[in-house]
Amino acid sequence: MKILVKIKAVFRKLRYIMWDLIHFSGLANRHYKQSKGCRILLYHGVCSQDPTRFNTLFVTKEAFENHLKFYKKYFNVVSLEDFYAGRFATDRFNICLTLDDGFANNYHYVLPLLVKYQIPATFFITAIQASGYSILWNDLLALAGTYGPEKFSFQNEDYYKNRHGKYYTIDGKSLITKLRSSGFNLKAALIDQLWPLLDIEKMDEQKEYWIQMREEQIQSLSASPYALIGSHGYYHNDLSQTDLQDATKEIVLSKQYLENLIGKEITSFAFPYGSYHGESLKAAKNAGYKMILATDFLNKEDHNDDFMKERLTINPFISTANQLFAIIKGNYA
Repeated sequence: MKILVKIKAVFRKLRYIMWDLIHFSGLANRHYKQSKGCRILLYHGVCSQDPTRFNTLFVTKEAFENHLKFYKKYFNVVSLEDFYAGRFATDRFNICLTLDDGFANNYHYVLPLLVKYQIPATFFITAIQASGYSILWNDLLALAGTYGPEKFSFQNEDYYKNRHGKYYTIDGKSLITKLRSSGFNLKAALIDQLWPLLDIEKMDEQKEYWIQMREEQIQSLSASPYALIGSHGYYHNDLSQTDLQDATKEIVLSKQYLENLIGKEITSFAFPYGSYHGESLKAAKNAGYKMILATDFLNKEDHNDDFMKERLTINPFISTANQLFAIIKGNYA
């Protein structure tokens, strides 16, 4: 099995090299221009350098701008509203850009580039600022993998950092798994306890990787003709693992929070982690969301749901050429 995995990895690398050569030779231009279809793309954070330092969801500002240049050249980029309405070009591949989590780096780096290239995007933002926090719980754990203690006690259990920067109990229970299946009260307790144990000076130096947009930045972002604001839940809880009553409350209150903040109706919702089930989907529809996004659908019938769309997550480990190819193809296999 391990040999088979290694062989597949080698062939994947060879394919990536081959497509880079085809792209830079100009032979891929015809493929890009003749491709038809549509895809919603999912970005998260955008940083100045070292995008995979704390997770695998960031891209650099340079890479993001390169993507935009090629999107502008070869694709038809539409807003989320136009995507749902089916207002597509017939002679180009159609894409829609979305960004999750509400990082301040989206405001500092992404928005100016959208304006520069006149490209629309939808930003899915939590209401974590209303809870008094400027960091999401999962980002805190990611940074703790570098700047946190080797061991700490939480909820009467000792957690030890492994070589990958993840915290486990001595008998192998994962802290992040425990927190992901919990409500926000436990996560808030973790933030309050773990934050003082981190290297605050180092954390401050790395703000672009974790700090959330302030309310005035969200308002300013919303004022741009190239930005649409959507909800990403109240606390960034996994709503497929959260008590249904609490999940429904989050879905509703996050909508109300953002609407009160920006003075506009919020009609789009992206499930945190792309994770949902039938009841949480129903709750989102009942809350008044018209555009509801996941990553991979749970059921075949979801493909026929006019409220639902899937997204392709951007891969920070591959070249722009291979990213374009994956977008058209719809996967990285």
